[in-house]
Amino acid sequence: MRLLVLGANGLLGSNVLCAGQQRDWTVCGTYHSTQPAFDIPLTQFDLRAYTSFEDVLTEHGPDVVVNCAAMTDVDGCETNPERARVLNGDAPGGLAAVCSENDVEFVHVSTDYVFDGREREPYSESAETNPRQVYGESKLVGEQAVAEEATDALVARLSFVWGIHRGTGDLTGFPAWVRGRLGSGDTVPLFTDQWVTPTRAGQAAETLLDLIEQDTTGRFHVACSSCVSPYEFGKAIAESVGADEDLLIKGSMEDVERNATRPTYSCLDVKHLESALGRSQPTICEDVEAVREAFR
Repeated sequence: MRLLVLGANGLLGSNVLCAGQQRDWTVCGTYHSTQPAFDIPLTQFDLRAYTSFEDVLTEHGPDVVVNCAAMTDVDGCETNPERARVLNGDAPGGLAAVCSENDVEFVHVSTDYVFDGREREPYSESAETNPRQVYGESKLVGEQAVAEEATDALVARLSFVWGIHRGTGDLTGFPAWVRGRLGSGDTVPLFTDQWVTPTRAGQAAETLLDLIEQDTTGRFHVACSSCVSPYEFGKAIAESVGADEDLLIKGSMEDVERNATRPTYSCLDVKHLESALGRSQPTICEDVEAVREAFR
């Protein structure tokens, strides 16, 4: 299998590259500005130049393309909606069209923020979408564009992504911030009124490659099986590192002023994924345990 990862220097992209290498796939990638530390063929590519993507395909000749590249700064999308629309909405459709024309499989990564958060049961793949911020709106446009251009594409929605960046070996995302404050003996203010199903990047990468190996298409929710608040996630981290849980301070989303609205509830139902792969998704505690050494 020859795999091309777009956004190879990102958290998820670096993990998809690493997972592909571990399966002895032929792996190559693109990056936007900073070249990742991987000894593989790499091409600098700006998503805004998606109309020239066929040149990248010709250069690398992949069997499958996994698009991990996106504008993920939620507040930045709110202040620059035109850029968000191009990178998260228009570009994925353009990439999918080129892949379809060249008989190359296309995998696209989306987000739980396509939902408005008004439900209190995990969202299934068929649940009604209603994003509440520009980021979610642009990602939903991207999903729709991919579906129109490549009917056999695989679209994966992720949530609250965290993990180890495989280019640097560093723990990245929410847990790194929590670990840092706990390690310094500082209090950690954490929301109790937001609920998510965190996605560990390494586990998501393996899951995506498993779906690719099965020639699976359609939409899947890729996340852990635990619907937790950031406070509950923080407790799992504190327990893992043996830190004082009294440092965890209960807070509210209303305590923080941000440009973009976040859904209060965006937990993803992973039953469809579990059925397709014939296994259970990990709990949040199992995911933390899987990378315990990174927390130390």
